[in-house]
Amino acid sequence: QVQLVESGGGLVQPGGSLRLSCAVSGGMSSDYTMGWYRQAPGNQRELVARIHTGGYRNHADSVKGRFTISRDNAKNTVYLEMNSLKPEDTAVYYCNARKSTTWGDNDYWGQGTQVTVSS
Repeated sequence: QVQLVESGGGLVQPGGSLRLSCAVSGGMSSDYTMGWYRQAPGNQRELVARIHTGGYRNHADSVKGRFTISRDNAKNTVYLEMNSLKPEDTAVYYCNARKSTTWGDNDYWGQGTQVTVSS
């Protein structure tokens, strides 16, 4: 059973930076499409960035040029580098691991880490 543990959240001023980490256990992160999602109060969970097993990455339009997803297979860890943070980036950020099978997608989630952007 894959387990995901996020870390790196916190309070930061607008324009600041944070790096989120997602440590993967019970499986190899390189075998999964890894993603970061976020959910603000009253909003649905939304995709922020995703990195596929082949290395292809995609980012939501709202974070392009500011956020970067990456993975370190040797450490079995996925990162989200967040720069030029805005108050609207405030949310709980969740790490996701997805493996697609013939019968559908298997999704695993971390517990989430709070990011608050405020002066």
